[in-house]
Amino acid sequence: MQNNISEPADSESVRRLALSEWDSEGGAGPQGSQEQSHAPSIPDTDTVQLRIRVIALENLVIAILAAGNEQQLCLAGEMANMISPQQGSVPHPLTIKAASHMVDLTEKSKYFRAERSI
Repeated sequence: MQNNISEPADSESVRRLALSEWDSEGGAGPQGSQEQSHAPSIPDTDTVQLRIRVIALENLVIAILAAGNEQQLCLAGEMANMISPQQGSVPHPLTIKAASHMVDLTEKSKYFRAERSI
């Protein structure tokens, strides 16, 4: 079976392709944020469960980065830079916060890396 999907030539292209849909995070594009009023509300119990899962995932990411190598830490920093507002797009507050949070997680992992080397 032949695969008609062309693959990007370098890792930079792969990362840009993977993040290309994030440019319109939250409906923000060149025209700005476009709120969606038809989104269903999430019950409080579901919101609590989502928060618990996010906390768990953040701590797993910190642990994985702490056990990783310098190249992986650099890649995490590059990813944070890539989801920062792109030229020609309206900055979306959630995307800006996400990039900042990625940097914070990377910095926290460096603390645990230092403790492991003692």
